[in-house]
Amino acid sequence: MDITAQKIAEHLGGDIVGDPQVRVSAPARIEQGRPGTICFFANAKYEHYVYTTKASILLINKSFEPSREIPATLIKVENAYESVAILLELFNTLKKSRPRSNRLFVCRPFSYKIGCGTFVGRGTFVGKKVTIGKNCHIYPQVYIGNGVTIGDNTTIYPGVRIYHDCVVGSDVIIHANAVIGADGFGFAPREDGSYRKIPQTGNVIIEDYVEIGVGTAVDRATMGSTIIRRGVKIDNLCQIGLNVEVGENTVMAGLSGIAGSAKVGKGCVIAGQSGIAGHITIADKTTLAAQSGIIGNVRKEGEALMGYPAISYRDYMRAYALFKASARK
Repeated sequence: MDITAQKIAEHLGGDIVGDPQVRVSAPARIEQGRPGTICFFANAKYEHYVYTTKASILLINKSFEPSREIPATLIKVENAYESVAILLELFNTLKKSRPRSNRLFVCRPFSYKIGCGTFVGRGTFVGKKVTIGKNCHIYPQVYIGNGVTIGDNTTIYPGVRIYHDCVVGSDVIIHANAVIGADGFGFAPREDGSYRKIPQTGNVIIEDYVEIGVGTAVDRATMGSTIIRRGVKIDNLCQIGLNVEVGENTVMAGLSGIAGSAKVGKGCVIAGQSGIAGHITIADKTTLAAQSGIIGNVRKEGEALMGYPAISYRDYMRAYALFKASARK
């Protein structure tokens, strides 16, 4: 579907320089711009493409001062990087097609509630006493257990499993083959060396605007809830243990894990292949470098940590420099 520069500018609150009626049908990277596409420029490394791109429309910061004429129609905004996220949401909405009638999913008759505008794909199982909000897109082959609640405008991709009594908020995205609410890793050792399973009677609560990556597992609580707070973004192949709480707007990169009953603060950054031990508390705005491990409480807000056991980034780099120097002797 085509859209004009005028409509895009109105949607983003931007100013047009050039033809307001020029039309585009897709976004593109600035180095791959072609007629009929819109690109964005927010990184000085790509400035030379601004003057050579064949894109029809270019999204740029108002603060940018070009050194020569730009052939594309410009839409000037306060923050091009932030605006491109809004732009991509717009294009995603325009191109997303939903079948008008495809209710061939398995369910318990008359035992669920599905909101207006929601699509449920073939082969999806919907259990008893399930509530699904408005304008959701549930792809084929999803399992939604008994008593699950899903908010409005949520997208759940194929192969996702949401176990009984879990709560998923509005504007959530759960990618393929993620598992929400499987039993937490709870076993009591016996005197004979075997282990007795501890029943996991709690649930998982995922608040609004959360995104969960492919193959990620969020385990249910032993008692109470495992909680993923509003705005959290979790990458592919991550593990969230039982009774964990992840604070608002924390981001977690691939192959990372948080052990049971840990509490991670707001606005934290957990880089790839990092681990957080169980039963500890991480202060707000903590940054954990890749392949690091935290084994104790982090009490100071805004710390950057690295290594295993993780220490301050500055101390780690000093220690590493000394290590390299000693190796040369």
